[in-house]
Amino acid sequence: MVQSVNLKALSTLASVVRRPYLAAPHVFLPTVSDMSYEALRDHCGIKAVIFDKDNTLTAPYENSLHPRAKFGLQSALDTFGTANVAILSNSAGTDDDPGFVDGKEIEEALGIAVIQHSEKKPGGLDEVMQHFPNVDDASELCMVGDRLLTDIVFGNLHGMLTVHVLPLCSGEENKKDNKVANVVRKVENKIMYADWWGGKKIRSYTLGHSVWKGEDDCPLVLANKNEPLLGDLEEKK
Repeated sequence: MVQSVNLKALSTLASVVRRPYLAAPHVFLPTVSDMSYEALRDHCGIKAVIFDKDNTLTAPYENSLHPRAKFGLQSALDTFGTANVAILSNSAGTDDDPGFVDGKEIEEALGIAVIQHSEKKPGGLDEVMQHFPNVDDASELCMVGDRLLTDIVFGNLHGMLTVHVLPLCSGEENKKDNKVANVVRKVENKIMYADWWGGKKIRSYTLGHSVWKGEDDCPLVLANKNEPLLGDLEEKK
């Protein structure tokens, strides 16, 4: 599947330039398997979890669950139930997926719903809210993805709890990744996480969440994981 130009992201770019903290996530983790979903449910007021697909749950444009994401997705399903876990992708389920062919294959392969939406992230809120009838406010949603300018900006614009993860794949495993997205992702991550005053300032203005007050108050990071965080960014060039 070939992704069309993300006009919504381009139109939102001006807002991010003015307010770069829109791209700052609440939580940053190596993978979806490094988060406590029980803490999300029990202490953060979260009723449903939205995952990006490519490089978050699967290799780019593959429909099988990546081994490093298996524990995390199963934990989310065990905690929230199948009806409250879904994928919001900028490929499957969009107008780039005629007849919802790819979306159906993903649903069958992963066992969770793919939300159909006409506007790409950071658009698509209406379809998301319609998909989760038990969610009264967007602050009760957690958005998890590997892209700052789409996944994280989408969540922050609407008051969700946002979780940024590193891309699952690199090197040969990442050969199918969208070339533009791959370059932009690297730039996003370097601006946000590199050891320079601008990145530190952006992160210091991270938007607050209505319930979650921070990692010290309510830890969401699983303590038994040994994968590096910021150091991984330099390795995944």
